[in-house]
Amino acid sequence: MIPNLEDGCSSAKRRMRLAAINVAAVTGLMVFAFFGSTRAVAQSPQTAEGQSPVTAGAPSAPMSTLPTSASFEVASIKPNHSGEMRFFVGWQPGRFNATGMTVKFLITLAYDVKDFQVSGGPSWVNSERYDIDAKEPDSIAQEMDKLPREQRQQLARSMLQSLLADRFQLKLTRGTKELPAYALVVAKNGPKLQEAKPVDTPPDAPSGPNGHPRGPMMRIGRGELNAQGVGLGFLASVLSQQLGRQVLDQTGLKGNYDLTLKWTPEQGEGMMMGGPGGPPPDGAPPPDASGPSIFTALQEQLGLRLEATKAPAEALTIDHVERPSEN
Repeated sequence: MIPNLEDGCSSAKRRMRLAAINVAAVTGLMVFAFFGSTRAVAQSPQTAEGQSPVTAGAPSAPMSTLPTSASFEVASIKPNHSGEMRFFVGWQPGRFNATGMTVKFLITLAYDVKDFQVSGGPSWVNSERYDIDAKEPDSIAQEMDKLPREQRQQLARSMLQSLLADRFQLKLTRGTKELPAYALVVAKNGPKLQEAKPVDTPPDAPSGPNGHPRGPMMRIGRGELNAQGVGLGFLASVLSQQLGRQVLDQTGLKGNYDLTLKWTPEQGEGMMMGGPGGPPPDGAPPPDASGPSIFTALQEQLGLRLEATKAPAEALTIDHVERPSEN
């Protein structure tokens, strides 16, 4: 069992370690700092018909220097009733912090999937928000920075899976389905992409001691995306969340780019966290109603286009979940 986090636990003072994902949201815009972008869709080794029950705790890849599974030592989970659209999730040395997180979004982080890949469960898993402060065991916190990126990501997900199983009593069924998808390809007249400039730092972006950004950065609001130093696989991952459908990077372009994309969202196009976007939060102006669709914007502004296709995708079904006990 993961106990509640006691008041007075000292926070680590070393530099922030960006683990699976570090997200901050301010007035509807999101700033992303990845130490490595996650896969757009987690592939399952099972066939499209195969399904297997799974509790939220089993990792999907072995570790070489640390246990294959891990749990937080202590964790505080409290309902967030602020009504604000702001949210944050990040890893510091020895700690995991989240503000305004839905259970469904935590599942997508823990299992490296998108919102549309998770189904079932009560409606509150996608509406009620929670604040989480969790402490890693000292033995893991001391060694985690020494691991390769993929192992850090997987161990972080393992701890989130354990937290969901222990505190939310989460149980899932995992399988694969053939789902409608899009292929991201180069448009007829070629790409219109700007090679990344490492010395550029977006306004208000988290930066390291040398003033440079902490890895790839992205800011996204309703109908606007600005990114620095990202690969097109990363862009495909963001597009899949916006469109509620798997997007496969089939451009063949391997570079990192600085991207700006503006479009008029259609009804039902989602934000990165929380499904279909409503009115802009905090009084932000709405997108230009006469602007292009995201499909047109990709072609006109980036020289890319989306082609309809089908592809297998991992599918998670929530079999059981409970609200966490009071701290």
